[in-house]
Amino acid sequence: MVILTPDEAKKIIDKVLSYSQADELSVELTGSRTGNIRFARNTVSTSGETENLSLSVTAIFGKKIGTATVNELDDASLEKTVRRAEEVARLAPDNPEYLPLLGPQKYLESQGYLDTTARLEARQRARLAVESIRPSREKKLSAAGYQEDSAGFQAIGNSRGLFGYYPSTSVNFSVTIRTDDGTGSGYAAADYNDVAQLNTRAATEVAIQKALASQNARAMEPGKYTVILEPMAAGELVQFMVRAMDARNADEGRSFLSKKGGGTRLGEKLLDERVTIYSDPQDPDIPASPFSSDGLPQQKVVWFDKGVVKNVSCSRYWAAQKGLAPLPQPSGFRMDGGDASLAELIKSTERGILVTRFWYTRWLDPQTLLYTGLTRDGTFYIENGQIKYPVKNFRFNESPVIMLNNLEAIGKPVRTRGSMVPPLKIRDFTFSSLSDAV
Repeated sequence: MVILTPDEAKKIIDKVLSYSQADELSVELTGSRTGNIRFARNTVSTSGETENLSLSVTAIFGKKIGTATVNELDDASLEKTVRRAEEVARLAPDNPEYLPLLGPQKYLESQGYLDTTARLEARQRARLAVESIRPSREKKLSAAGYQEDSAGFQAIGNSRGLFGYYPSTSVNFSVTIRTDDGTGSGYAAADYNDVAQLNTRAATEVAIQKALASQNARAMEPGKYTVILEPMAAGELVQFMVRAMDARNADEGRSFLSKKGGGTRLGEKLLDERVTIYSDPQDPDIPASPFSSDGLPQQKVVWFDKGVVKNVSCSRYWAAQKGLAPLPQPSGFRMDGGDASLAELIKSTERGILVTRFWYTRWLDPQTLLYTGLTRDGTFYIENGQIKYPVKNFRFNESPVIMLNNLEAIGKPVRTRGSMVPPLKIRDFTFSSLSDAV
């Protein structure tokens, strides 16, 4: 079984550490069982399940670092991997930013492992796929989707006495629905730790609705529009902003948080006062690992409080250089919202554009956090609180910082891509050109 208990994982890590001849040694042990099912044109095309158990050893001599990995855990293979990591380390150049390994740490308890997901079998995956395929067939549409579930653990340890263990499960589902004439496309996605929360039929019904409604889209002139971003679209841009909150990049003038003349904009109000974003590994909706990859504890951290920058992530090296406390990036975040539904945001809009999701998003300028990308799978014109007709997709050029200063209304957060994000109503969102893709 690839899901080891904490005691089983620690026993293996301690054995690896006992073979060490290096100044320091760190070990990461991971295991996972991953299952999937894929369908296209309303027919299952592939399915499978894999198991993997892997161990990574990092040996350190002075500031020289070497790493070796193995997926065979007998004593001989473990010792051989340690020797290989030590050999690589002796040949490596000094790492000028190396810091000694962390000692023992205290970690929060995070409940990200659900037996319902861990026990998921092929027959259940097939049933979930059928619940998506059937309504598409009934409406003579074409469905293409993918579902993946996993159960696994991560254990870390080192020669200074650190040990951490975290088990987790996840299930991800996405489906694209196309009309026979190729002019309509809809998309929906869902992700959870608990597969019992996944309703593939409900998600597919949303995608079907969008596909049928998006046929024969009309062209609109590019420009600045009031937009309603569904959580998938809003979450993509907000996620890029949170990931870019790095102290070193800011200090070195390479970030939207860089201050002219040096320093960071920590403590400044950069966003609308309704914007509060925080991360918490114990959040029951988006539980996460209580430790980062280098063993730093993950705590509840407020990144923006009523629009004010409260914290930025900081590596151990940069923290030591600047006399700061290190702070790892979060794996997910929660953006506070209100109680309004997506339908209520639409009803409150005199003229605007509803965006289902973005695609092929890339950054243009890290100092202003300007991004470009395309709308996709359902873009609609709103007039007097009602969706009037589908419109051709746009290319956008926009910064989440500017976007969150042009906030008009905020809805109820939902889970998307491992974070909790509300639908957003934004004024003066910039569409720069049209796209013929559906």
